[in-house]
Amino acid sequence: MTYAVDGIHQEIAYVAHHLHWSLEDIMDLEHHDRRRYVAAAGRLIETAGEPR
Repeated sequence: MTYAVDGIHQEIAYVAHHLHWSLEDIMDLEHHDRRRYVAAAGRLIETAGEPR
């Protein structure tokens, strides 16, 4: 299965911005793990009341 390049870039930007991870660390993740971190970061942001 392939994944849209724009989607990957959005995930990378989101995780890098909110979790302060390097590109190398983010790209080392499997797709499903990266999506889990995006979802987890989103839940943390909602709980803290920060804008996405």
